[in-house]
Amino acid sequence: MEWNPETLQFLSQCFLNTLSPLPDPRRRAEAALAEAADRPNYGLAVLRLVAESSVDEQIRQSAAVNFKNHLKSHWAPQPNDPARIVVPDTEKEQIKALIVTLMVNTSPKIQAQLSEALTIIGKHDFPRAWPTLLPELVVTLDNLSQANDYVSVNGVLATINSLFKKFRYQFKTNDLLLDLKYCLDNFAKPLLEVFKRTAAYLDHAVGSGANANVLKGYIESQRLCCRIFYSLNFMELPEFFEDHMDEWMIEFEKYLKGKYSALEDSGNDGLAMVDELRAAVCENISLYMEKEEETFQKYLSGFVQAVWGLLMVVSSSSTRERLTVTAIKFLTIVSTSVHHALFAGDDILQQICQSVVIPNVMLRDEDEELFEMNYVEFIRRDMEGSDLDTRRRIACELLKGIALNYKDRVTEKVSAQIQSLLTSFSAANWKHKDCAIYLVVSLATKKAGGTSVSTDLVDVENFFASVIVPELRSPDIDGFPMLKAGALKFFTMFRNQIPKPVAVALLPDVVRFLASESNVVHSYAASCIEKLLLVKDEGGRPRYSAADVGPFLLVLMTNLFGALQKPESEENQYVMKCIMRVLGVASVSRDVAVPCINGLTTVLNRVCENPKNPVFNHYLFESVAVLIRRACEQDPSIISTFETHLLPILQIILSRDVSEFFPYAFQLLAQLVDLNRIPLPGNYMDIFSILLLPESWKKSANVPALVRLLQAFLRKAPHELNQQGRLSSILGIFNTLIASPSTDEQGFYVLNTVIENLGYDVISPYISHIWVALFKRLQVHRTVKFVKSLVIFMSLFLVKHGSENLTGSIKAVQSDILPSILDQFWIPHLKLITGSTELKLTSVASTRLLCESLSPSDSKLWGKMLDSIVVLISRPEEDRVEEEPEVPDFGETTIGYNATFVNLYNAGRREEDPLPEINDPKQFVVASLANLSARTPGTYPRIITENLEPANQEALRALCSFYNLNIV
Repeated sequence: MEWNPETLQFLSQCFLNTLSPLPDPRRRAEAALAEAADRPNYGLAVLRLVAESSVDEQIRQSAAVNFKNHLKSHWAPQPNDPARIVVPDTEKEQIKALIVTLMVNTSPKIQAQLSEALTIIGKHDFPRAWPTLLPELVVTLDNLSQANDYVSVNGVLATINSLFKKFRYQFKTNDLLLDLKYCLDNFAKPLLEVFKRTAAYLDHAVGSGANANVLKGYIESQRLCCRIFYSLNFMELPEFFEDHMDEWMIEFEKYLKGKYSALEDSGNDGLAMVDELRAAVCENISLYMEKEEETFQKYLSGFVQAVWGLLMVVSSSSTRERLTVTAIKFLTIVSTSVHHALFAGDDILQQICQSVVIPNVMLRDEDEELFEMNYVEFIRRDMEGSDLDTRRRIACELLKGIALNYKDRVTEKVSAQIQSLLTSFSAANWKHKDCAIYLVVSLATKKAGGTSVSTDLVDVENFFASVIVPELRSPDIDGFPMLKAGALKFFTMFRNQIPKPVAVALLPDVVRFLASESNVVHSYAASCIEKLLLVKDEGGRPRYSAADVGPFLLVLMTNLFGALQKPESEENQYVMKCIMRVLGVASVSRDVAVPCINGLTTVLNRVCENPKNPVFNHYLFESVAVLIRRACEQDPSIISTFETHLLPILQIILSRDVSEFFPYAFQLLAQLVDLNRIPLPGNYMDIFSILLLPESWKKSANVPALVRLLQAFLRKAPHELNQQGRLSSILGIFNTLIASPSTDEQGFYVLNTVIENLGYDVISPYISHIWVALFKRLQVHRTVKFVKSLVIFMSLFLVKHGSENLTGSIKAVQSDILPSILDQFWIPHLKLITGSTELKLTSVASTRLLCESLSPSDSKLWGKMLDSIVVLISRPEEDRVEEEPEVPDFGETTIGYNATFVNLYNAGRREEDPLPEINDPKQFVVASLANLSARTPGTYPRIITENLEPANQEALRALCSFYNLNIV
């Protein structure tokens, strides 16, 4: 695209039309721009339009937004769209040459867009492919600050801040450290210079009574300098900053202690701007306190006093949360350091409790608003612990920090505060009681490796009886909902300490709260029930059983499904998880199962229209799976009811291509097939035809679930699978799966199921093709996982169809290949087999091969096989197996597809033992060897002595002695 008057006119008209309120001209303009974007020099032409001062400001602003978005999608190759055209290198160089100068010479709105565009380029090219950028920014910044143009100064600093952010969050590598060194060498000194120059301007402006607008530019500049300081110091303290620490720290302390009345009193925006600077300073001194405590020590006392003084002022304000949080974080870091004595005095602790903790833990209007307007975010912060950056949580973290060294004193002070809050509680100041409950819950300590919590602040059972139970027993389930939520949260947190009779007596009360209109309250009620049902007593025995929920099960399920009909709780994951947990514990009779499957399929039908909450959807499918499993345990005939409800919706999922749900649908179908009686109803064979379509297997997320379904069909309908060429199709699927390291394990599942469920007469026409496919993969791309799976498959083949068929079918492919397979693959990998079923299968199969097929005349091979068997059965797994790191396979099936396989725990099938008649594989090995040796005495002891490792000879002797058998 050439830059000429026609291009200027074309682009100007297009950008003008994109602002049109009429849809037709707007769509035409957007289409024309999208088509032009693929032409060379498009980005450069748009940037030149932005530079044309004669063009209307709105058009240039629209062009700047388009330019930024164009760079996002065209500057570098897009992994998800490899065909996307990338900006040519010559055009890139011209854009880089223009953008900095243009950015600082445009209006603030355009400047903001160009700053973002520059950051996009920098993300890919800075510093290595754009070495001129930082020197250019340094010169520009120096000129602008000397000219006192702080609108443009802040535009440049914002850009540098964005470029340097990577030093905060990227993993430390040599390349990143080299980039950091480059930035420090080129910008540490200029940063200090502009920081000091701006500090002088700011002091002069304050002294001369300058207005808020003048102060704004300086305050914002210092904030950005502080954020750049944070990025450059994040990994380690650079030498330049250590040498100039005084200059930085003097200014930092000044900003914490100083007051900028003209700006702070001009309205909330002004105060927020100053507070952002102070918060940035708090983050910087926290960083130095964490990483460079010794170097920072001489400044510590002054900063503690400054931060403490700030907190006394800001803690009571609801609009200054960020500053409050960063200030308390700093004090928390100090409280856990060697300087903790700063907090040792009784008067200090009292002041912290009264002036910092209680004001910040006490509910405020914005907390109530969040509770009512955004229950998901409220729960995420309150119940799920993502509130580390809220003043309520951070205030409690400060107490925990001080308690590390002064536990008894903190316990005494906080306990007194809790009693005081409870004493002053009434309907008018219910927040006092909420504050007391919150303190107990937040300051509780979790026991290592479990879900139990404990507290020294109160006696849990007494507190529960006197403070929590009255709220749970309250007849008004919608009165004081935040108090009810706090009480339910306490019950949930301390569930292990509440005696079972007390908890069971209160469960019907908790069930009532499922009908609360408050989303948080019915979510907490569901979570409380769900977590209670997970409690285990010593020895791992569940504390609560079907008998405990039976008396009110129908009311419980009715209320749970009722909660899913309340506004904004239609896809409430806490309620659905509770449904899943209750069905997993309760005794599911037909009276319970029928309304539950009705309710679940109603929800399923709705979410199929627009799947948007993956966690809710997972628990929904788990609930269906557990309902099927538990109901069929009691009454196998109920499966027809489930089929009537589920098969239509599962067919909708498949026919409408609701791809997110494919893995779930296939797993549920597998479960229904497994639970059916033979012969399978005809409609299942219709589904089986979908299963054999190659298209179904193209998405990697579907494969494990399809294999599970295929296994179910092979077990239930083996004879039908040998008709109409179906077995050929199944083995074609096996061929595809076995070829890739990411799906070969699934391929073996298919093959093992075929071998296990079909007679040798059925599979013999195909067996040569199977061996060819396996041996080809062995040549092309062998992995430890593949060879172990191959050994397990061959072992299963042998125990199901005999050693003669195994060895004969392999020799039919290549007459001399079996010894090589055994020597190079079976024997070395046998000792790596894991899992009790697999160990039994492979040790028995290897022993039978040894005794039935291998000749003692090849004493070396025979001895090596026995040596490997002895290692397998005599040594613990951890002594003989090293974890093999799996290399992910980025095949074509994974590109552009983001659905993933998620296993349904409740739709799983118990592993079957292919050798139920053998209880002890060690005894089988020794008895087989004793029987074999008895036929030709004297032959085998010599082979064992010559070919087994001494340690394995000793292990074999010990096994013979244990079972009172001899190898003669």
